[in-house]
Amino acid sequence: MKMLRLSVVLSVVLMVGCEQSAMLSSAAGDDASSQDLQSFVQKIKSNLVFVEGGEFLMGDYGSQYGPERLPYDSDKDSKPLHKVELSNYSINRYKVTNEEFQLYLKINGLELRQDAGSDFQVFSTAPTTPAHMDWFEAEKYCGWLAEISDLPFGLPTEAQWEYAARSRGQFLMVATNDGTYKITEGSATEYDRPRGINISTEWDREVFAKELGWKTRDLTPLPVDRFPPNPLGLYAMSDNGFEWVKDWYDPTYYQRSPLKDPQGPEGGVYKGPPSNYKYAKVLRGKDYANPQWGGGVNVHRSFRNPDSTMVSRYKNTDLVILEDKTARCVVNQTRPIK
Repeated sequence: MKMLRLSVVLSVVLMVGCEQSAMLSSAAGDDASSQDLQSFVQKIKSNLVFVEGGEFLMGDYGSQYGPERLPYDSDKDSKPLHKVELSNYSINRYKVTNEEFQLYLKINGLELRQDAGSDFQVFSTAPTTPAHMDWFEAEKYCGWLAEISDLPFGLPTEAQWEYAARSRGQFLMVATNDGTYKITEGSATEYDRPRGINISTEWDREVFAKELGWKTRDLTPLPVDRFPPNPLGLYAMSDNGFEWVKDWYDPTYYQRSPLKDPQGPEGGVYKGPPSNYKYAKVLRGKDYANPQWGGGVNVHRSFRNPDSTMVSRYKNTDLVILEDKTARCVVNQTRPIK
């Protein structure tokens, strides 16, 4: 009888001990997760570039202020040139990386989407290349940064994006270190072609694909810091993926854009083939740079529907096209982030 009582007491003690051990282990895990999240937030903060606001002329300034006095953009939606006044803000110096975005997915119990094609799956395996996402995912990611940091993170407005790409509104054609394209000299051969000095070329992307064993050739994304930043300190705003911004797309918005901190139309305005006949959001920047013939100029506007679907040419269904769409976030706070 005594042995039975002793056995019961030992069982209770062991059970309590195991429960306490599990609770301590869980608490330690929570502390570790909290520390990891704090480190992540600190890293995000350290990569923010403070942008002092001011006035600038937004849109295609080539005819009035370009050295050749010719337009930089053949599209009408980048005109007319108009004055904009922006408040101070901060912007991430890099596009959102796979490492950052997949941490967000993991912490929130989400999985990398499986509906975006084989190239998307391949591109998502490199930690330092841009994460590819639709507009809704980009908005949610920036919103999550706001929640965990207590800072007003969000997607940049179109005006904020262009002002930053042009290093506070300077008349810089592309967002490179000096506003020009620079590539290596020499004739192209079967085994070598011009490489980028301050912006990517097709050959840079092909070589990187070969290094990783990918078969994606010149459609391959590169690490977010591969080439020098613009004078403001921002990387790859003229190549390595279109960037989502906050604004709905309206081809005539510049004709009536407000002077102070324009936010774009209040709701969807424009539908067309590029947006799969759905209301479109603005994309800025360039998917793949082609410095030998141009492209990626800071004033050019692109647009797609926010879910990034296109009609398949071969099947009567929508395809999700994410491989060329990226994002970076801003903090809408007028003082620098500490």
